[in-house]
This record gives sequence, C-alpha cells and structure tokens, in this order.
Amino acid sequence: MTSLNRFTALEQPDFQRLEHAAYLKGLLRPFKGNGELATWASHCEALRDDLITLAQRRVLVQARGYPFSLLPVRLTQQTTGAGTTFLRWRNLDRSSMGVALWEELIRSAATPGTLIDDLHAMEQQRITLNMQISLMHSIARHAQECASRMAQAEAIHQRRVHGHVPITPKEST
Repeated sequence: MTSLNRFTALEQPDFQRLEHAAYLKGLLRPFKGNGELATWASHCEALRDDLITLAQRRVLVQARGYPFSLLPVRLTQQTTGAGTTFLRWRNLDRSSMGVALWEELIRSAATPGTLIDDLHAMEQQRITLNMQISLMHSIARHAQECASRMAQAEAIHQRRVHGHVPITPKEST
C-alpha cells in the first residue's frame, strides 16, 4: 500500500554541512600530542551535537505533527546518563519505551494503512541517526581518553628529561 509520504527522511543535503566537519577523516593520521587529540575529540562532540540537533529539528518536528500526533506511540528523544540523546519510541503515558512499541503500531489494525510506509521510514531514520550519534559519542570519548594518556606520558617524559626523576639501575642499562 502506498502512502502520501507525510514523513520526509533526511537526505544528503541535510548532512552536507556536517560532512565538512573534522570527523573521521581525522582518525587515520599521526597525532602529535594530547592537544591534537583533544581538538579532534571536540570536533567529534560537536558533530554528535549537530546530529542531535538535526534529529530534533527535522525528524522529531515531523514525528510530533499531524497525523502522527494522533497515534498511541510517539517518537521522542531520550537523554542518557552519558550526556547524549537518542531517538526512542514511547507510549503516551511514558510507561513503556522501545522498538516493540513501533512493531505493535505497525501490526495494529487501528493504525491507518496510509501511515505504514511513513512509520517505516521514521524507524529507519531513527536507527541510522542513533547509530551515527553513538559512533560520534564513542569516538569522542576514546579520543579524550587517549589525549589524557598522552598528557600523562608527556608529563612523565618531561620530568625525566628535566632531571626530576632519578635514574634507577634498571633504567641505566
């Protein structure tokens, strides 16, 4: 059954501004210190935040509008304890959450057939954006941890080079 496509999925132009951010293309290169890693981590965090904003302004705005606002299940955002935001399916009283609610919505005879394709497109968009947000969050976190380790290694190196650490017999051999 074909619908009127009330939901418009994100397309390449929606991502073009984000593409030019310093993200994965910065991964496979020699990092010369903790500053470069911290800067790259910051760029990844900014890209993650831009993806969240894109989800809020383009996907959730549509999902909250008519006719989707009449359904017993909503696409909403959930902020995690780690400080990032993902798209989730929730029922109206907020007592239940998850993709099982979307599955029930698709299977329900009460859901208009004209919305099935749109709900499928929303679910595909939700899955993709959540993956992209998660990847950027994870990469930023790992880059920050690496920057911290690099700073620690630099401090140890500097103490040794500037004579603040005595040479032990093991080190002199």
